[in-house]
Amino acid sequence: MVTDRRQLKMRTPRAVIATAAIAAVAASTGCSQRSTIYDWGRYEQLVYEMYAKPGKADPGTQIVKLTEDIGRTEGRGRRVPPGVHAHLGYLYYTQGQADLAAEQFQIEKELFPESTVFIDGIRARMTR
Repeated sequence: MVTDRRQLKMRTPRAVIATAAIAAVAASTGCSQRSTIYDWGRYEQLVYEMYAKPGKADPGTQIVKLTEDIGRTEGRGRRVPPGVHAHLGYLYYTQGQADLAAEQFQIEKELFPESTVFIDGIRARMTR
């Protein structure tokens, strides 16, 4: 039994050092705040409201909020995330403002060329 205590005492400093090292690494990486290249603003919440609570999502209000978010994001030198201009274009379309919708769809395509097929498909369906 004495041998077990001595072995435990001998291992304790190593265990403490190892635990402290793991905790330090976890604190410096896992708990740090991640930065992203996009500033999402209220976009995700607005999309959720539009599709999960259709009656409560006024397109005019969403247009104002997204426009504010875009201005704020660009003012900070951050990137507007994918989908924001497409959603804004759709909102303009629902308000009968086809010119502003087309402008937003074009901006989405310029910022995210990989969305071209999707945006062109939306525009084609809207002109039918």
